[in-house]
Amino acid sequence: MSYALSFSATDPATLWAEAADAAEALVAGEPDGIANMANVTALVWQAIPDLNWAGFYRFDGTELVLGPFQGKAACIRIPLDKGVCGAAARLRETQRVEDVHAFPGHIACDADSRSELVVPIVADDRLIGVLDLDSPSPARFTAEDQSGAESLVARIAAALAS
Repeated sequence: MSYALSFSATDPATLWAEAADAAEALVAGEPDGIANMANVTALVWQAIPDLNWAGFYRFDGTELVLGPFQGKAACIRIPLDKGVCGAAARLRETQRVEDVHAFPGHIACDADSRSELVVPIVADDRLIGVLDLDSPSPARFTAEDQSGAESLVARIAAALAS
């Protein structure tokens, strides 16, 4: 497999579809979930514009623990009752936040972040963690971004579970 990835789409739906296809190809046959998270993080960082942080938090059975990411140093542990990531994990529902400063209990790991998209990762009805995307632009993430990120995560969730 070639790891030289390029993304040509400019509209969000097609761009996310290209990213999901590439992510599925990257994780195919690789049993190590952390290695897969690392590669998918790099892919999302490369493919999706206007991010200042992209990465995974892994669920350890009690709280979220920092996994592979691209961006500034981040919070290491997040309780499920705190922040956007905790809400996504606790509720098992995607959180798309236009203004993180207006989100009750927001954890400011990076003061430059203004909007956030967090997708829970569930495989075999088990919470694996979350994919967390931050942007310095307010209201950066659209419904198309949410749908695309959810589709990407659904396609590779099992490969992130090991």
